[in-house]
Amino acid sequence: MRPRDENKTDLIKKKAVEMVVREGLEGFGVNKLAKASGLSVGTIYVYFKNKEEILTMLCDEIGDNIFSSSLKGLRPDMEFAEGMRLQWKNRYHFYKLNPEQVAFVEKVRYTEIYEAVTEKLTKKYGKLVRAFIDKAVEDKQLAKMPFEVYWALAFAPLYQLINFGMNKNRNSKTFHLNENILESTLKCVLKGLMA
Repeated sequence: MRPRDENKTDLIKKKAVEMVVREGLEGFGVNKLAKASGLSVGTIYVYFKNKEEILTMLCDEIGDNIFSSSLKGLRPDMEFAEGMRLQWKNRYHFYKLNPEQVAFVEKVRYTEIYEAVTEKLTKKYGKLVRAFIDKAVEDKQLAKMPFEVYWALAFAPLYQLINFGMNKNRNSKTFHLNENILESTLKCVLKGLMA
């Protein structure tokens, strides 16, 4: 058995991300991936069992990248506003630097593969997030609410701003997302979360 070439593994993963972003999951297949990578189909199968394994690995890696960078520096004992500001800035900067990874996650978000990955990520990062939220509720800096409501109120506005800022469409041609807009929006979100 020949040794694995990490450069080929990286190439396969890079081309897979590009393909899913461009063509969606419907357009993703091993034959097309081999052609896009300049490799034989057999070579792809030396590195991965099937396309599901490729997608699972990518979801694992990219999901972990997003969570680890989003929560970098977060401590359970932080003041709620400070911790939210940190997360917003971390997420904004990750999205600016890694738009293709973000676009990939958007394409796979509602699949069984991503749901399984989300469970792993929750096990890895959930304790920190839960401790941060619980302390904020205990300190009366955050209203008690279901986690899903918290998440929607806390981060959906950020993601929509990022979407407007990154995807110049006919409705937002003049919109330029910057730190000042992020900060003023965050202040509104914090007011809503503390109500």
